[in-house]
Amino acid sequence: MGLQRRKLLGGLVLALAGAALPPAALAADAPALMLAGVYRPGIALDAYWLSEKYDGLRAFWDGQRLRTRGGEIIAAPAWFTAGWPAEAMDGELWAGRGQFEETLSTVRQQTPDDKAWQRIRFMVFDLPAHPGLFTDRITAYRALVLWLNKPWVQAVPQERVASHGELMERLDRMVKDGGEGLMLHRGDAPYRAVRSDDLLKVKTHEDAEARVIAHLPGQGRHAGRMGALEVQTRDGVRFRLGTGFTDAQREKPPAVGEWVTYRFRGLTASGVPRFASFVRVRPDAAR
Repeated sequence: MGLQRRKLLGGLVLALAGAALPPAALAADAPALMLAGVYRPGIALDAYWLSEKYDGLRAFWDGQRLRTRGGEIIAAPAWFTAGWPAEAMDGELWAGRGQFEETLSTVRQQTPDDKAWQRIRFMVFDLPAHPGLFTDRITAYRALVLWLNKPWVQAVPQERVASHGELMERLDRMVKDGGEGLMLHRGDAPYRAVRSDDLLKVKTHEDAEARVIAHLPGQGRHAGRMGALEVQTRDGVRFRLGTGFTDAQREKPPAVGEWVTYRFRGLTASGVPRFASFVRVRPDAAR
């Protein structure tokens, strides 16, 4: 990219992106991020932008460091974030469809593995400090990524969808192609660090996160190892999670205090997830 073009793009980014975030908070502080609700039929889709739901780890660039959703500092190689701007960026660290475990293994290492990090991309989908509505922020983050000119930093594509039927067709194709799901982002929404209908996930199943409270011993073929996890949801509901584990996971289960993702089919009258099964450890779900 020519110097003059870089200067022009840099000016565009500064004009669009507004003021940067204040200096980074302590690592223990969770960043204030926009959180997703769940799509349901009847929502006016003409107000939304559609994108892929990346099966990676949510990451927040605070202008100085990469941090997880829970606030922990990510030990990325120096070259990975070299030249990144003071503007805050919200995105996903992603190694490709079906590569969540590889992403998790790479990102959790305190001594970064350069070869592993070369397979990671930072998929930028928002600018938290930008004062404009999401439609304006799309233009801003695209310009910022173009200005950065780093192949491992990519702008998440956004498009429109006309109807619920078309959305379901897109979802089916995405899942068949190995994707996790879709995201809907309301075009006229400011960046608000709350869970609301401004941001919605669209998936073929319901899932949620819960914190591990205890390991329950197994019986029969699982004697001598973990039989189930006792977990607690964000709303304080406790239940047992006993299916979905590999033998290796039963031998070395998620630690007490860790967050896990589980799938389920609706709730009982008392709010307990029906037919819940373990999916994975979710270290970026601490908030």
